[in-house]
Amino acid sequence: MKGIPNFQNMLKTAKEMQEKLQKELAEMRVEGSSGGGMVSVILDGSKNLMSIKIDPEVVNREDVEMLQDLIAAAFHDASMKVDEDVSQKLGALGPGFKIPGLF
Repeated sequence: MKGIPNFQNMLKTAKEMQEKLQKELAEMRVEGSSGGGMVSVILDGSKNLMSIKIDPEVVNREDVEMLQDLIAAAFHDASMKVDEDVSQKLGALGPGFKIPGLF
């Protein structure tokens, strides 16, 4: 039974790494933009929308679809950047390290 304490240490270490990663994701801020910066969004590491900025010039009652497209594109841009940042963080933990549900 000498493998059990070692296994418990591994579980403890894994839990500490998970908690650290969750904290880093909560604190992470990534900006995405579209329309040459006319629309920008900021996401956290879990892809929660933290803020959105819209240049007044892009607001047009006659073309709401364009504004919707710009918002979606800015969100997509930020989302891709979050994926890249998280992938780099996980890559530092070791080759091939992935956590299900993050990608």
